[in-house]
Amino acid sequence: MPTVMITGANRGLGLEFARQYANDGWSVIATCRKPEDATELGAIDGVTVYPLNVTNFKAVQALADQLQGTAIDVLINNAGVYGPKGASLHELDFDVWEQVLRINTLGPLCVAQCFAGHVAASEKKCIATLSSKMGSMADNTSGGSYLYRSSKAAVNAVMKSLAHDLAGDGVMSVLLHPGWVRTDMGGPGGLIDAEQSVDGMRRVIGDARMSNSGHFYAFDGAEIPW
Repeated sequence: MPTVMITGANRGLGLEFARQYANDGWSVIATCRKPEDATELGAIDGVTVYPLNVTNFKAVQALADQLQGTAIDVLINNAGVYGPKGASLHELDFDVWEQVLRINTLGPLCVAQCFAGHVAASEKKCIATLSSKMGSMADNTSGGSYLYRSSKAAVNAVMKSLAHDLAGDGVMSVLLHPGWVRTDMGGPGGLIDAEQSVDGMRRVIGDARMSNSGHFYAFDGAEIPW
């Protein structure tokens, strides 16, 4: 039975990832900050929930130690935040910016670092990180959104480097754009629902090979420019 680990799995895309993988017979390791409040997640058969805040780096390592010997076929860095929306150039809160970077960039790298050995011990050997087209330099035609854009551009760079560094272990690192999804983060105006987005991203993950490592893909499989 293959195993997937998903961070930030208590709602939105993370919850849908857990639901779809569990329905397909995978063993699902799901993490969130407050498992006691994640009743919908905990009710899914085949899902084991662990408490984890990805910005608590000691806790990430402690969970990796706890799960030592568990092979993880697919590790999905899903946990993330947008930060304040609509803040102009002259309204930036740099303390909040640091926190957004810590969650969206440092957190995924810490998770990947601590669990790289678990992934390398598996059959699929894939680390998938949810990014956004808003982190693409080439796609930025409107400006603004400094906090979110910079955190996603940074995680793109981090995971591109990871693709090179883990290649010798046969581990892939792919980046995913989920689309504009109707979730708490994406809002009610999103173009697609979580089920469609996750189904597409799972197809990209399932089809991924080492030749795809370090590349950036939309949920529909289209490659996104950096």
